[in-house]
Parts: sequence; C-alpha cells; structure tokens
Amino acid sequence: MGEGTKFIHPGNEIDEATGAVSTPIYQSVIFAQKDLDTVGKWEYTRSGNPTRAVLEETAAALEGGKYGFAFASGMAAIAAVFCLFAAGDHIIVAQEIYGGTFRLVQRLLPRFGIQAELVNAADLNEIRRAIKPETKGIYVETPSNPLMKITDLKAVAALAREHSITTIADNTLMSPYLQRPLELGIDIVVHSATKYLSGHSDCLAGVAVTGNERLGKEIGFIQNCTGAVLGAHDCWLLLRGLKTLKVRMDQQQKTASLLAGWLAERPQVVDVYYAGQPGHPGREIHHAQASGGGGLLSFRLQSEEQARRFINRLRLPVIGSSLGAVESIVSLPATMSHSALPEQMRRKLGLTGDLVRLSVGLEDYEDLEEDLARALDG
Repeated sequence: MGEGTKFIHPGNEIDEATGAVSTPIYQSVIFAQKDLDTVGKWEYTRSGNPTRAVLEETAAALEGGKYGFAFASGMAAIAAVFCLFAAGDHIIVAQEIYGGTFRLVQRLLPRFGIQAELVNAADLNEIRRAIKPETKGIYVETPSNPLMKITDLKAVAALAREHSITTIADNTLMSPYLQRPLELGIDIVVHSATKYLSGHSDCLAGVAVTGNERLGKEIGFIQNCTGAVLGAHDCWLLLRGLKTLKVRMDQQQKTASLLAGWLAERPQVVDVYYAGQPGHPGREIHHAQASGGGGLLSFRLQSEEQARRFINRLRLPVIGSSLGAVESIVSLPATMSHSALPEQMRRKLGLTGDLVRLSVGLEDYEDLEEDLARALDG
C-alpha cells in the first residue's frame, strides 16, 4: 500500500457501530455500565475513549509501532515518556532540543533525582563517551530544531542496545510520512502532533508510539495515572489532519527546497540550514533514514537587527512559535521557541538573534519568494 493511501486507509477508518467514514466524536466522560458488576470496554474517558482509541491505533500503525498514546500536548507526551525513568537514572539528551524539552530535563527532572546530560547527538562518539552504568535513556531529535543537525538513528539504536538503554526520538519535523525511527531500531517515538500531524494550527496535541509491549504498558499506565489525555474533539481534528499529511508535506517540502536554494544565493543571507540542501552536514545520513527534507528551514542574516527588520516586514508568514501548518510561520528562535535555553548555551549552539526559522506553508512558491525578497531588500 502506498504512503498516501495508508494515511487515508489505516485499517480502522470506518466506524464499526455506524459505518461512518468520519470517526464519531464520543464527547462523553463516562460510559454507562449494565450493572454494578459489568464493566464494558469503555468506562471513563481518562482511561479510554473510542475516538481517542482510533487515533492511537492510527498513530501506531503509521509509525510502524503497536502501541500509540495521545496526549494533551507535545510536552505532555514527552513528560510522560520521561516518567519511565526513576531517581538515580542518567539520561543522555541531544543538546539542541526544543526549549520546552530543555526546560523539562534541566529544571523538572532533577527534582525527581533524574540526571540529564546534554551532548552533541550528531557525534556518535559523544553519545558513547557519555554512557555510564546508570544510563537508562537516550533522547534525540533529528533533524534538530532549528539548525537541522542530523543524528544517525540506526547507529544510536545499535549503541543503546549494547547497553540495554531505552531510546527516544522526537519525530515532529519529519512525521511518519518522511521518517519512521521505530523501523530503524528506536524504542519510542514522540511528536508534537500540534505541528505536521494536525497541520492547521487548531489542535494542541502530543503522540507517543512504541512497538515494545513492556514500554507500551508502562506508557499506558503513566497516561492513565497522570491524566494528560487528548480530548475527543481534538482527537477528531488530528485524525482529519492525518488524512492530508502526505499531500501537505509533499508541497511544503517542495517549496522549502526551492526557497532554501534561493536564499543561499541572496547576499543578505550568511547561512542556510535545510536537511535537503546539497552540502548540508549529515545530509547523506538523513537521506538514508528519511525520504525528504521536510518543510522547515532556518537561515542566518548578517545581524539581529536585520533579522528583526526582515521578520517584521513579512506579509504572508505569520509570526509565531509553532510550525508545520498550512500557513507559513516565521520566528526568531533565540527569543521564542528556544528562549528557555541560557544565553551562553544559545551562543554556543549558534541560536543567536540573527537566526530566522521559517516553517513553509501551502502558499504558492512565487508569492513566498516575492514576500521574502521584499523583506530582505527593505
């Protein structure tokens, strides 16, 4: 079955009770029992909801896993996965991670006795050197946001297996259409489903998927225990968004690739960061584990002043911290998505005020190029 077909026909798209081709929204918290001693399949929505179950089954199938879990946000999904670890555990974390994830691992996890060590995950030797007897997890993003650093998922998974370490990959930027980390040996995949999976800036959601039965049972327990589940209506929105994921991402990455090449030729642009760009560090690894460059790119202008002036002059992209939507979204990561990182760390990683991040939407390429040209020349 082709990739586009799988997103429309994952195998559970017809409602068994009614034959509805659009999954019904079961907007109910409780489900009536026949009597005190007979509990049906559904009891209480925190523990399980028919609409959410369809979404979770779909997410698992699309990622090549067996167990899917839908959460109230991407950070809720990430936090739930980190709850797999316990006091005294050591976790290796990619240093260039989303600001919310950084805040979680640096400020919250230590309260529970969990130590997170930040490393350059693009260098497998750095990960290897960081492994300790108490290391229980490795957490990566690839491509990273916003500088598009590439981590070799298959190599990380193989290294982790040697030491019985659980691996987690944030697959938000690629989606299961372009990259499936579980098939490369990663244990758990997480998404900010708010982004490409939903695609319309109208649904805050997170997803976690695994193929491991033990991990699936634990994540399910944590989901029910902590209660940060996705509501039925948002589950329906996410299911609707998934059906158009392929066509959206095909167009977004086509436009992003053209814009990356065009920006690289502009005199005001110092550097362009796009996983599909010729010469991008780690490009060969990326294309061995993913089937496209995605719809997100970043570029560096000559100064923060120029970057701010450029962003404020744009007419089509909205200014915001999100990405992956039908409308283009532009941001200054240093003061927006990655502001939680200490200033010294941002400078070290290159997340400075001259760096612009552009999530390419579905606008016509010619209109976006014209808008970017006008903003750059102004």
